[in-house]
Amino acid sequence: MSEWRRLDRRTLGVTALVTAGIAVSAGVPIAIGAWSLWPVPAAVLFVGAGVLADFVRWRFTRYRCTPERLELEFRFLAHTRKSSPRERIRTVDLTAHPLHRVFGVAVLTIGTGQRAEIALGPLARADAEALRTELLHRVPATERTDGSLASLDPRWIRYAPVSFVAPALGLSAFGALFKVADWFGAGGGLLNWLLDRFGDLPLAASVLLLLVLAVVLGVAGAAGLFAEMWWHYRLDREPGGTLRVRRGLLTTRSVTLEERRLRGVELVEPLGARLAGAARVDAIATGVKRDDDKTESKTLLPAAPRAVAVAVAARVLGEPATDVPLVAHPRAARGRRLRWALLTALVPVLALLVLGALLTDVLLVLGGALAVVALPVAVLLAVDAHRGLGHGARGRYLVLRAGTVRRSTAVLARDGVIGWTVKQSVFQRRRGLATFTATTAAGTGAYSIFDADAGEGLEFAAAAVPGILAPFASVPAEASRT
Repeated sequence: MSEWRRLDRRTLGVTALVTAGIAVSAGVPIAIGAWSLWPVPAAVLFVGAGVLADFVRWRFTRYRCTPERLELEFRFLAHTRKSSPRERIRTVDLTAHPLHRVFGVAVLTIGTGQRAEIALGPLARADAEALRTELLHRVPATERTDGSLASLDPRWIRYAPVSFVAPALGLSAFGALFKVADWFGAGGGLLNWLLDRFGDLPLAASVLLLLVLAVVLGVAGAAGLFAEMWWHYRLDREPGGTLRVRRGLLTTRSVTLEERRLRGVELVEPLGARLAGAARVDAIATGVKRDDDKTESKTLLPAAPRAVAVAVAARVLGEPATDVPLVAHPRAARGRRLRWALLTALVPVLALLVLGALLTDVLLVLGGALAVVALPVAVLLAVDAHRGLGHGARGRYLVLRAGTVRRSTAVLARDGVIGWTVKQSVFQRRRGLATFTATTAAGTGAYSIFDADAGEGLEFAAAAVPGILAPFASVPAEASRT
């Protein structure tokens, strides 16, 4: 495909419908409130301007894929040209929202590991698939068996409500409702109407019931969001050494990642999911932007039973490196976590008590109640955080685990580590602890072993990646060999 080609002309129909939807949703409330039809010509002008702008973009945009480069060019009043060497292409995403699916088109986004991406869209679905295959399916980089590695089990939707998304969605729903009511000057009336629905119940009980209703709405919203994002999920290893994730109910998305860019995986267990026995699997790969968390572009497996997550990670890596015996960290590390947790909990408690002594007894009661709840929770989280600390190695992978609210087990390829950073504060030095951070060009760029025994951690880091720490570490020569 070395000749210049244009985007799909059906983009004009998509733009017309999108701008019409925006015009209607914005114009109808204005027309009703003003009792006037002047928004109608404004809406027509808005839709026409949007379609005209998209016509210019379609008419003067072209692209081509040569054996060496992918090029995108826009020639109108100004000349803009984007060009990327094909060997620098790391990921290729295909996205199609409902209107795209109706028109049979998709947006293709090429990631090179930089903030600037090249987006081609929309293209005909068949053309987008063909270009995706051409860009990433190269000489096979692995001898592992091609085929399906995982697919959606509808029962996994039960893990959606245990995330922090559920209460956030519920409270957001109430906030949006009151915001709309406030536009019409009925915010206070809406609150009074809701409280009146509970009859003669005390105010505190009414507020508690409203919070329960918000949680219920949040649970339903979290389940719906999971279905929208992960329905039809499938993880495949394709010929040519690529991993492909396909997912989506209304908006479909396909993410393709070169395995030769993979430097490991991360087993992520947020607190709620961990209590429910679930985990998700993220890729640690070069070329995936660090701000892509919000789009889940690096997630290989959504929240699923932990045994399933461990099995999928093993299939991706080619060996069972996720669950290995880990070296426990000293008791001094637990003491550090207890002190930090108690300090974090005591600061707001003391602030409420001081303000209560100065202003009102109500704040004293709130401070006491917060202390009763926050201090035991802080202790439990600190103890759990210490139990979660650990590090080890198996084969060509290092395993680093930490966290409590978000426990992460990073399985990092030894050859992906390009350096070690050793940090030791005054307080760590007094207790014989240190933090060792493995630097890599993949994932977040750094994965840490927190509060490990200084001597043992130094030996581990020197043996994990021979040669990096040898000139600086006082360890036996044999400790730096594999």
